[in-house]
Amino acid sequence: MTLGNPFNSVMGLFSRDIGIDLGTANTLVLVRGKGIVINEPSVVAIDAKTKRPLAVGADAKRMVGRTPANIVAVRPLKDGVISDFDVTELMLHYFIRKVHERFTIVPKPRVVIGIPSGVTEVERRAVHDAAIEAGAREAHLIEEPMAAAIGAGLPITEPAGCMIVDIGGGTTEVAVISLGGIVVARSIRIAGDEMDTNIAQYTRQKHNLLIGERMAEEVKIAAGNAYYGLNGRTPDQRVVVRGRDLVTGLPAELEMGGDEIREAIAVSVNAIVDAVTDTIEETPPELVADMMARGITLAGGGSLLPGLADLLTRKTKMQVHLAEDPLGCVVRGTGKVLNELEVLRKVLVDQHSGRPLYRR
Repeated sequence: MTLGNPFNSVMGLFSRDIGIDLGTANTLVLVRGKGIVINEPSVVAIDAKTKRPLAVGADAKRMVGRTPANIVAVRPLKDGVISDFDVTELMLHYFIRKVHERFTIVPKPRVVIGIPSGVTEVERRAVHDAAIEAGAREAHLIEEPMAAAIGAGLPITEPAGCMIVDIGGGTTEVAVISLGGIVVARSIRIAGDEMDTNIAQYTRQKHNLLIGERMAEEVKIAAGNAYYGLNGRTPDQRVVVRGRDLVTGLPAELEMGGDEIREAIAVSVNAIVDAVTDTIEETPPELVADMMARGITLAGGGSLLPGLADLLTRKTKMQVHLAEDPLGCVVRGTGKVLNELEVLRKVLVDQHSGRPLYRR
């Protein structure tokens, strides 16, 4: 992977290079010089007989749980990594082609893709190969917490510690960054999707009500909270939950309060808090002092859970801030890397070693 190739530099003048946040729940695509142009669910609807894709993104998500036997709605990424290579390739090809059609690109684009910090070498290679097969001229990988920190505007190149907590759909990434490198990192496969699962399990066990993943997500967004009575939500916040009664087998609905939702997702929330505190425990004391002055930055869709920042502030004894654009931090970070690919090359991941290039 040669970044200094003169031919690639010339091609880069004419191509619309792309940054991709390949998320478990949503995929965001940024075109250099244009900003974020695509923000769609990471879902592909496939004809089970012919294996041909019928819909991708928002159109496919509307089919989840509503398809006939011959149509399968697939989420090709699970816990932040590729679980179905062929479907992921189809999805990447769709998004890259969609950008081609919008901007009539002649040269194939360079692509920078955010990946979880805890993925294996095989998983890294799968992402890289999927991007190349989908039509990228070059594919570079960057760890999601590093991309989120860059996108959030943190001073990653300074000799001072800053902490980023990126809570997505499938993974929570916690990292302490200094001098352009990740000093301490922790990645757990517990995030927004796991909270949805917690809610579905809670309604089944406590109320004998079977609900789907979309209803669980809607309940979380409507009344979810991580900390008692903060950010405008109280235990009195009510939400209607609809599903199938497991006793009668008939449709049923009930009202749940914010306190029940908080109880349902407590296991996942506590796991995220533990990941943050464990990372702090492993951080050198000089960097901890820097972090106390600067605080902790939250990014990702899961960071929007009301009360989470307040809970982390209480548990860590540090100020916790929500990034300006938490949903777009990772993809904006990839965009900044594209703008200064030679300068920021040290934050990219070498697919062969799995380490940032500057360590080679």
